[in-house]
Amino acid sequence: MSEVVKTYRCPICRKLVSSDNKYRPFCSKRCADIDLGNWFSESYRVPVVELDEQDIKYLSEEVSKLTGVNEDN
Repeated sequence: MSEVVKTYRCPICRKLVSSDNKYRPFCSKRCADIDLGNWFSESYRVPVVELDEQDIKYLSEEVSKLTGVNEDN
Protein backbone atom coordinates (compact mmCIF):
# COMPACT_ATOMS: atom_id res chain seq x y z
CA MET A 1 0.00 0.00 0.00
CA SER A 2 1.50 3.34 -1.00
CA GLU A 3 1.27 6.56 0.98
CA VAL A 4 -0.79 9.35 -0.54
CA VAL A 5 0.95 12.73 -0.70
CA LYS A 6 -1.42 15.68 -0.89
CA THR A 7 -0.44 18.73 -2.88
CA TYR A 8 -1.61 22.32 -2.99
CA ARG A 9 -0.61 25.59 -4.64
CA CYS A 10 1.49 28.26 -2.95
CA PRO A 11 -0.76 31.32 -2.42
CA ILE A 12 2.02 33.68 -3.55
CA CYS A 13 3.64 32.10 -6.63
CA ARG A 14 1.07 29.35 -7.36
CA LYS A 15 3.81 26.67 -7.50
CA LEU A 16 2.61 23.11 -6.77
CA VAL A 17 3.82 22.03 -3.29
CA SER A 18 3.49 18.83 -1.23
CA SER A 19 1.73 18.94 2.13
CA ASP A 20 4.86 17.94 4.08
CA ASN A 21 6.62 21.20 3.16
CA LYS A 22 8.38 23.04 5.99
CA TYR A 23 6.93 26.43 4.94
CA ARG A 24 3.34 25.30 4.46
CA PRO A 25 1.16 26.84 3.03
CA PHE A 26 3.99 28.52 1.12
CA CYS A 27 6.50 26.79 -1.12
CA SER A 28 9.55 28.51 0.36
CA LYS A 29 10.83 30.99 2.93
CA ARG A 30 10.88 33.60 0.16
CA CYS A 31 7.12 33.30 -0.45
CA ALA A 32 6.45 33.25 3.31
CA ASP A 33 8.47 36.48 3.67
CA ILE A 34 6.61 38.10 0.76
CA ASP A 35 3.31 37.29 2.49
CA LEU A 36 4.57 38.69 5.80
CA GLY A 37 5.67 41.85 4.00
CA ASN A 38 2.20 42.17 2.50
CA TRP A 39 0.72 42.06 6.02
CA PHE A 40 3.23 44.62 7.34
CA SER A 41 2.57 47.02 4.45
CA GLU A 42 -1.20 46.56 4.94
CA SER A 43 -1.67 45.22 1.41
CA TYR A 44 -4.33 42.84 2.73
CA ARG A 45 -7.46 44.75 3.69
CA VAL A 46 -11.03 43.96 4.62
CA PRO A 47 -13.52 46.39 3.08
CA VAL A 48 -15.57 48.32 5.62
CA VAL A 49 -19.02 49.83 5.17
CA GLU A 50 -19.74 52.88 7.31
CA LEU A 51 -23.15 52.85 9.00
CA ASP A 52 -25.14 55.92 9.95
CA GLU A 53 -27.42 56.16 12.99
CA GLN A 54 -30.51 55.11 10.99
CA ASP A 55 -28.79 51.93 9.77
CA ILE A 56 -27.64 51.08 13.29
CA LYS A 57 -31.15 51.56 14.68
CA TYR A 58 -32.65 49.38 11.93
CA LEU A 59 -30.11 46.60 12.50
CA SER A 60 -30.66 46.73 16.28
CA GLU A 61 -34.40 46.34 15.75
CA GLU A 62 -33.85 43.38 13.42
CA VAL A 63 -31.53 41.69 15.93
CA SER A 64 -34.12 42.24 18.65
CA LYS A 65 -36.81 40.61 16.50
CA LEU A 66 -34.62 37.59 15.76
CA THR A 67 -33.30 37.05 19.27
CA GLY A 68 -36.27 38.25 21.29
CA VAL A 69 -33.92 40.46 23.29
CA ASN A 70 -34.67 44.16 23.64
CA GLU A 71 -31.36 46.07 23.57
CA ASP A 72 -32.93 49.30 24.89
CA ASN A 73 -33.04 47.90 28.46
